[in-house]
Amino acid sequence: MASHTKSQPNSGFNRRLFLAGAAGGAMLPVAAAHAVGSKKKQKRGIYADEAGKAKEDLEDKVADFSYQNDVLAQWIVDIWTGPAANPLITPSTGSISLLQYRNRSTAAKADLAARGIYLEKPIVITEDEYDAGFSLEDAGLDATIGVVFVLPRPTRPTLAGHPLLETAKMLMAITPNGI
Repeated sequence: MASHTKSQPNSGFNRRLFLAGAAGGAMLPVAAAHAVGSKKKQKRGIYADEAGKAKEDLEDKVADFSYQNDVLAQWIVDIWTGPAANPLITPSTGSISLLQYRNRSTAAKADLAARGIYLEKPIVITEDEYDAGFSLEDAGLDATIGVVFVLPRPTRPTLAGHPLLETAKMLMAITPNGI
């Protein structure tokens, strides 16, 4: 019996654009938020433009999507309730060097591996970094293998005295609020 394969036309799907959200990258479709005093749209999201490009000039946006996973939900809780200077997300403001991004990626790779998730170039960014526009190239991550996780702001849940796992799962289902 001969095997037949059905040829499909090229849909224009770009693997690089698909990879950036990866397992648990819960992110928003781009909202039409406007910068104060400007008619330009805010560059929220994750971009694969060349390194050093001005935030307002970013164009090569990667796909955003969410994925719910108990291990990743617990990871969110562990980051929220862990030390403030978590190596996964420190520093998250100001001018961040390539070395600091590499250190964050290395920490994410080790943390994920300890949870049974093996990725070559993962990185965790904060929701604020996502909102400001995050460049994979500026972080030294190849857009074809880099996987970006967006950590929800710790102000979203009520942290004191409540189990957070279900909260993290719910935030993973909406975007860009959960890893």
